[in-house]
Amino acid sequence: MLSKVLRTAAPRASLRAFSSTGSALSDYEVCVIGGGPGGYVSAIKAAQLGFKTVCVESRGSLGGTCLNVGCIPSKALLHSSHLYEEAVHEFESHGIIVDNVRVDLEKMQQSKNDAITGLTQGIEKALFKKYGVDYIQGHGKIIGATEISVALNEGGNQTVSSDSIIIASGSEPTPLPPVPVDNAGLQIVDSTGALNINKIPETMAVIGGGVIGLEMGSVWRRLGTEVTVIEFLDDIIPGTDKEIVKAFTRSLKKQKMKFKLKTKVTASEVLDNGKVQLTTEPSKGGDAKTAEYDVVLVSTGRRPFTEGLGLEEMGIEMDKMGRVVVDEHFRTNIPSIFAIGDVIDGPMLAHKAEEEGVAAVEFLKGLGGHVNYDAIPGVIYTFPEVATVGKTEEQLIEDGTPFNKGVFPMQANSRARTVKQADGVVKILAHKETDQVLGVHIVSANAGEMIMEGVIALEYGASSEDIARTCHAHPTLSEAFKEAAMATYDKPIHF
Repeated sequence: MLSKVLRTAAPRASLRAFSSTGSALSDYEVCVIGGGPGGYVSAIKAAQLGFKTVCVESRGSLGGTCLNVGCIPSKALLHSSHLYEEAVHEFESHGIIVDNVRVDLEKMQQSKNDAITGLTQGIEKALFKKYGVDYIQGHGKIIGATEISVALNEGGNQTVSSDSIIIASGSEPTPLPPVPVDNAGLQIVDSTGALNINKIPETMAVIGGGVIGLEMGSVWRRLGTEVTVIEFLDDIIPGTDKEIVKAFTRSLKKQKMKFKLKTKVTASEVLDNGKVQLTTEPSKGGDAKTAEYDVVLVSTGRRPFTEGLGLEEMGIEMDKMGRVVVDEHFRTNIPSIFAIGDVIDGPMLAHKAEEEGVAAVEFLKGLGGHVNYDAIPGVIYTFPEVATVGKTEEQLIEDGTPFNKGVFPMQANSRARTVKQADGVVKILAHKETDQVLGVHIVSANAGEMIMEGVIALEYGASSEDIARTCHAHPTLSEAFKEAAMATYDKPIHF
């Protein structure tokens, strides 16, 4: 009966009219604060399980950072820029002659924007409507164990009561004080501003050698910008398997991306000539140097977004990094309040937030929701892509875990050689005694798709021999996965 009522919930228009009176809405069973991947998925799952559900989001469009200014728009630009680079540098080797290839940046940006609009509107107008999720546009603040005050985007305030509250407010770029961001000026930008650059710069500095910086740097490098990555640490993509980092860095350097490692940025200045001057010095001390760039992208990580949520006033426990502390069921120290996604510990990944959202709601329903954090993949959508899941070789050594390693180069894969996309390797780590797969690490075209075989292997406790004895279609890139598994427990055929 409840699910039937939810499917005929009042449309947003009448809800907003009712809200404008300032009166409290009818009680909800689940209120989700935040409409990003973790938030909207939580809300949909809650409604599917029969809870009367509302989602509060201040952005004005659902999908959070991921759909609006993160994963989706960046992948749209990465794809468009990759097509351009192929046309300029690769088509001729395939016997395709294309003259006078040029970039229409305005159309490229419009293609990106169309993708965003279609996906965000699809959540609101299709999915929320289908499952009966109410949607309030405004900034939610927790004012009680079961109460939220919402500053409505259209003006006025509204109080929402709910048996359970799920905080899914996401994250924001971490500022770098010596390099203040001004996205409006499009000279010193963060990841949001980098999506909206309206002229291809001649030079760009990317401060930070993590996922976001490398992806956005790749977009503009492909379109003709000279890109220099400045990283404080010894290597890019910290925490990644070192052998994979080495192969990936070599590939990026072949693409003429420049790197200044072990380097910190100490000052910046926007000059009268329109360029940005950066002052840098070795991270362990040394002489300062200056260099000028047309655009500087600050990409030094992200931090939980908790401003104005009322967490301090409510006494919700947080750690020294500003993350909400939760138990194994995502419950805070206030039993009716939960938190998921980027506001809690763990990798800031959209799919991690989605899994946590589903698990939290299943727990509320008594279904024992659970997330296997050992089987959450990470992907860098450059070219080639980097995809990883499970333990790195360095972690296994540090833990004292005995292991076997199998590495297969994409150069020995027939499909990769045929399509001239043979940069990279597949690496599999398995327990030396049981042969259970412990980690998979890939540098390759389509690595983000290939990694799922590794995720399933970790999720179900497969051995490298299980993978090696599974028939893989020929010719495919995935055969490299099979060969790496063969190399882990015995010997590969083609290398």
